[in-house]
Amino acid sequence: MPQRLSSDEIGEVLARLSGWAVDGDDGIRKTFKFEDHITAMGFVNRVAMAAEVMNHHPELSIVYSTVEIRLSTHDAGGVTQLDIQLAERIEHYA
Repeated sequence: MPQRLSSDEIGEVLARLSGWAVDGDDGIRKTFKFEDHITAMGFVNRVAMAAEVMNHHPELSIVYSTVEIRLSTHDAGGVTQLDIQLAERIEHYA
């Protein structure tokens, strides 16, 4: 099982991941806004494929052209390297 990151480690990572923020004591979150619904759905499909390959699935909320993503490793009770790796891939798709 992946090891939960400390608050300091999460802070260091978030300093280089633009727009991501701590969400509660066990996750990170970012909201993405797109030009239209189709573009947002294309983004979500790319995220879903990456998540499936990693076997690490985010919480997603889609409202028209806005996508909110929350990452947490529930088995570890917080943010782990899996969340960071997925956040980095998500940034590439955005």
